[in-house]
Amino acid sequence: MKKKALKQDPAGPVWTFFCSVRLTVVVLLALAFTSIIGTLIPQNGGDVFYLQKYGQGWSKVFMALDIDDMYHSWWFLTLLAMLAVNIVVCSIQRLRVTWKIIFPKKIVFRPDRFRRLKDRETFAASVDNGEIVDRFQGFLKRRVGKVTRQTLEGSTVLFAEKGRWTRIGVYVVHSSILLLLVGSVIGGVWGFKGRVSIPEGDTTDVIELRQGVHEHLTLDFAIRCNTFDVSFYDTGAPNEFKSNVTLIENGVEVLTTDIVVNHPLRYKGISFYQSNYGIAAAKSISLTMTSKESGLAFQQDIEFNKAITLPENQGSFVMEHFVKGYNFQGHNLGESFVGKVTAPDGTESEIVIPVKFPTFDKMRRGTFAFAVDHFEKLYYTGLQVNRDPGVWFVYSGFILMIIGCWITFFMSHQSYCVEIKDLGKNKVMVDVSATSNRNPQSLKLKTAKLALAMKELKS
Repeated sequence: MKKKALKQDPAGPVWTFFCSVRLTVVVLLALAFTSIIGTLIPQNGGDVFYLQKYGQGWSKVFMALDIDDMYHSWWFLTLLAMLAVNIVVCSIQRLRVTWKIIFPKKIVFRPDRFRRLKDRETFAASVDNGEIVDRFQGFLKRRVGKVTRQTLEGSTVLFAEKGRWTRIGVYVVHSSILLLLVGSVIGGVWGFKGRVSIPEGDTTDVIELRQGVHEHLTLDFAIRCNTFDVSFYDTGAPNEFKSNVTLIENGVEVLTTDIVVNHPLRYKGISFYQSNYGIAAAKSISLTMTSKESGLAFQQDIEFNKAITLPENQGSFVMEHFVKGYNFQGHNLGESFVGKVTAPDGTESEIVIPVKFPTFDKMRRGTFAFAVDHFEKLYYTGLQVNRDPGVWFVYSGFILMIIGCWITFFMSHQSYCVEIKDLGKNKVMVDVSATSNRNPQSLKLKTAKLALAMKELKS
């Protein structure tokens, strides 16, 4: 029997191989197992990361099997391709039978099949047989659909059905899975995920890709961060942060807009999401310099890398840079300014001025103790940059998936049979029965309601 079946297949053993449900199970299990590995092992970490975290042996295994970027590896894409081919072949194989059921050349039904059903509704009526048959036929046509009438010896059988097309629901689900697979492959191969940090006032057209350490991508246009605003709760936690950006293409400003959380910017298929922010530098600084000899305090606005003369002829001072966190003997001092003092004899010394610790510089042996009076922060905006050309395939797949599941699980093909037996003397016996390919309990209730309506219809 197997050899005979193979000969009937369009492509022989290859067709049979991809038509196997076992292949579906194996591929799905393989995808699930490898996806777990991809979840547990960080992706695109770089050679050094895997070497430090997993050692030389495992890092070599990861690199050889492309586990560091498994969702773009040839073997993972092959598994997806096998699943897609398997779905297509299985669908075509079963569609041959389903198509004949959905679109029969001639509707044929067997009354004996309905007579053997347990859940039948039966009632007697004292009416003319010919009159009640016509009345029931019209009623059945309105409630169910086209009626096929068959006259037997001593009875008349009415057959109607609806929902033949619902058997196609499973193929809608299969199509949705294919769209999801196609969308994910297109997004994985031709899309990218990256990030960029842009200080206020700066412009860039280069982003850092996530699928490779220190790999960058140059966009076809530039993005400038005009301003960045952040508001805070009383607890100090950020409430809302917003970036005002301008897109520049060929030297021309083409778009200026705001990017906030959950309201990304989309341009030429590329999406910019507000993901984080931070302090890039300080715009302006005001320092308080207290003389240790006279006790006088002097306040002065400072510019970076511009020397000022210290009061009382004590040399000069230059503010060199700002750091978000300064490590002092193992302790993080937080936001700090680093500068250089030049004494009158030419001796230079580096000083650190933490924002949170205004008395910190008093410990230093110098003629002046420096403290930050106030400063204006210069923020940078952190944007997540994505391009996924397969997203519309994915969206379409999800929509089809919902439609297909609704058809498959909530709709059904229902067949109704009404047999009117002529008992003579204007008396008839009516049997109402129905079958369905799913949800028999619901059909039982529908059959009872149909029989009750027909029983009331006879009078």
